[in-house]
Formats: sequence, structure tokens, C-alpha cells
Amino acid sequence: MLPPPGIRGLFRTDPRARAAYAEAAGIYRIIPAAVALPADRQDLVSLVRWAAAHRVALVPRGAGSAMGGGNVGDGVVVDLTSLPRRLDVDPSRQAAITSAGVTLAELNAVAGLHGLRLPPDPSSGRWATLGGMASTNAAGARSVRYGSVRRWVQAVELVMADGEVVELRRGERAPSAAGLQRFEAEILPEIRSAERLIVERFPKTRKNSSGYALDAYLASGDLLDLVIGAEGTLGLITSIEWKLDRVPPCRAGLRIGLRSLDDLVQVVAGLLTQKPSAVELLDRSFLDLLRMEEGEAVLLVELERFDPQALRRAVDGSVEAVGSRPQSVDTALSTEAADRLWALRHAASPILAGLPEERRSLQVIEDACLPVERMGDYIRVVRRTAEVRTLPAIIFGHAGDGHVHVNLLPHIAHPGWEAAVASMLDEVTDAVVRLGGTPSGEHGDGRLRAGLLTRVYGEEIVAIFRGLKHAFDPHGLLAPGIILPSGEPPISRLKVGSQAAALPADIAAALREIERTGGYGRCRMELV
Repeated sequence: MLPPPGIRGLFRTDPRARAAYAEAAGIYRIIPAAVALPADRQDLVSLVRWAAAHRVALVPRGAGSAMGGGNVGDGVVVDLTSLPRRLDVDPSRQAAITSAGVTLAELNAVAGLHGLRLPPDPSSGRWATLGGMASTNAAGARSVRYGSVRRWVQAVELVMADGEVVELRRGERAPSAAGLQRFEAEILPEIRSAERLIVERFPKTRKNSSGYALDAYLASGDLLDLVIGAEGTLGLITSIEWKLDRVPPCRAGLRIGLRSLDDLVQVVAGLLTQKPSAVELLDRSFLDLLRMEEGEAVLLVELERFDPQALRRAVDGSVEAVGSRPQSVDTALSTEAADRLWALRHAASPILAGLPEERRSLQVIEDACLPVERMGDYIRVVRRTAEVRTLPAIIFGHAGDGHVHVNLLPHIAHPGWEAAVASMLDEVTDAVVRLGGTPSGEHGDGRLRAGLLTRVYGEEIVAIFRGLKHAFDPHGLLAPGIILPSGEPPISRLKVGSQAAALPADIAAALREIERTGGYGRCRMELV
């Protein structure tokens, strides 16, 4: 029996508290050993030191909206939303400092008063915490113009595996913490000697949240770039300094119907010449869900500019760039009209959330990013592999980046559905590698994709990943099984099906309601 950690915040080992943190977005249900809600940074440091002394695994977590399973696990779930809130915007520097538990929506509400914003816009932005976004290198629809989170992070405060607190700041030498010294002595020489292999093996995609960002580190020399996207496996982020951007006041949209996937790549290439802020794909499967007859796919395009004349030129240029290939082109020349057009992108979520219990929407093959020119090939692979297994699949995503999301809709009452899903993940992963893609464009590996990385990067690169993890976290206590696999099959310990762990009925119902309604901003202790 372990002694309690002696923190001032909550530390619960009772079955109901553990059940409340057994699920998050994504496919897993794993009942943790305990739940901790540290009262402040020093409380978190005390918890981490206790965990190091007693070899207890910690599972850092924000709102629980990440889909890869990095926010659930067997150890102590650490709810970082309990830390004191900080949200300071400095309009003169176009910068902000936030605590990890502040949401993107909250930051942009304050920054917006000064005509500023943090441009990456994951669809979960209403509840996604900024610590979670930095931990997964999140992106969203506007990444086609503004990139992923990494380019907007200036500094992070990090609690390391031994409890030491460090600040990693872009362009500055890292402090002399023990874990950082191990990195410089043991791993940095390996990274430098493997530079050619890293350049060769890392996917040539517009964004990538899979593995550790050795390529970004080689480009910048900043340890900060390894921590961003590390999903809490190298340390626990407590605060972030952000670079902000001006909000363009003029916005328009286009809706483009495609007769065939054969036209997809050429149309997207034409649109990219006009520097859109978003190019979203709604596949035929998505349109069928909405009972819409608009060809094989629809592209939704957002254009932003700082004056009306430039915006009109961009709209006209986009129409001209796609030429006669589309089946239809509709334009929305005001912000209000663009909002109405864009509502189509979000129309499927209530339908998917409201499916009957015997047919659940599962995010398994849900985050691959391909070179843009291979996107159509990948969609065909997903359609074919789903069809032969009688697994309905809803396909959509960020076409401007070659980034495709898939929701599988298995009949969970049918025997063998888990094996069908697992075999489809395996086959589609082979296709991702063959097409030069990454299994995660913006959601991170979590535990879902951890076992796929050797196929993507090869044994030599994964060995560097392991060395990097060991340098920062010698005992493997931070988010074990995330990014680097634990040996468990990815399709196991699911939240649905006959093998799902039993939870108290009221808590199970409340977790299902959070999933249905996107209520991830709710503290799970309220369920207890």
C-alpha cells in the first residue's frame, strides 16, 4: 500500500473518482489507479516527486478531448485543469501567457478585444486546453495558412520527471536540469549523426504530430520543439507563452462540388495559389450522412484578407484557379454568408453523436496526413478497406494539408467487429507508409498509434525516440505507453463492446452524455 502523496489538492483512490476519469474522447476505457487534482504548481511538483520516489506512473490530462488515448491510463491521472488560471494578453507585443488549463476559446475571447487571435483552430477549441494543444501540436482547419501550434509557441514552463521546474524558451539555451544534461550528453550526438536518416525517414507532409519532432529540432536547435507534441511524455506543461496574430476583418467562402475524386488534387492545388485560410473536404460518405446529393465530394474554402478589394480578388482568383473541373461553385462574399456556408462542416457531429448504442462512432483510422497529391489515393484505400469489412466510414478533413479524418461506425453487437477494426487499422497504416504519409497530422499518437511508429520511421529512428524518452524520464513514469508502445494491442480496453470495463451506471451515463454533447469542459469530479 503506497503512502498518499501529501498534496493540498484532491487525491482520490475511491472507485467512483477513478471511474469518472476512465474515459476521454477516443475509443478507450481504462480505470486509473488514482486521480490527482494538484492545487498549484508546487503541489504538482510534490506529486511528481512522490511518483518518482515510489515509481508511480502519471497520466497528465487537460479537458480529455484528445482522441488518441493519451489522456487515460493505469497510473495516477493528473487533472491539470485544477492549476491556478493565468491569461495575460500583451497587445503591444502580440503575445500572451496562459496557464495550461485555459482553453483556446478563452484566450481568443480576450485576445479578440485587441483584434488578435491564436490562429490554429481545432474543432474542439471551445473546450480544448492550451496545454493539451501544445502537447499534441494541435492544428485545425486554418493550418493550411497558419500551420500547427508549434510555430506559435514561444516558451513553456515544464515540470520534469524528477520534479525540477524549467523554462524552455525559443532561441535561448536550455537550463542545466539533470534530464536536459542527459539529453545533451547522450541523445544530441545521436540525433546529429542521424541527421541524414531523419531527413529521409520523416514524412514529407504539411503537418505531422507523430513521434518526437526530431526534424523540427534539427531545424531550430530548440528543445522546446521536442516538448511540443510530446503528449506529456517528457514533462508536464504548466504554462505557455504564445505569439498571437492580427485577425483579418474581411472573410469570404466558397463551396465547390466535385464530380470525381480524380479532380480533387488539381482543384486543391489551384485553390492553394490563392492562399486560403482553410480548405475542408467533405467526402461522399459525409454527404450521404446529411442526405445531400452534391457529387463525389464537397470542398469548403475560407478566404481572409485585410481589405475588401483584396478579398474580392482572392475569391475571383479562386474561381478562376479551379476552372471547369468542379461540378458546382458557390461563393459567399460576406462573413455572415461564409458562416452559413461553413455550418455544413459541423452538421454531421450531432448525427454521429446521436447514433444508437449498437452503432457507435469510433475514431480509429482518424488522423492520417498525406502529401496533398496522394490524398485521393488514400481516400480510395479507406473506402475499399472499409467496404470489404462492412464497416461504414465517414470521411472528411483538411484537404489543403492532405489531412483526412475517418469515423468508423461498426455494429458493436455483431461478433468479430473488433478484429475487423484492428485489421483495417493495420492495412490502412501500410497504405499511409506506402503513400509517404504520417498516421497523425494533429491529434498525436496517444496509445492508439504508438505501435505503428516503427513502420513509419524505422527501427533506428524509434531507437532515438526511446533514448530521448529515457533521458527526460529515466524510469518511464510520465504517460507510459504513449508515443512509445507498451506492447498492448491498440484495439483493446475499449469503451464499447462486451469486454469494456464496468463502471457505475450513473457515471457511465454521464460520460456518454459528455461524448454526445461535446461537454469536455466539465470537470469529471462533478460526476462523482
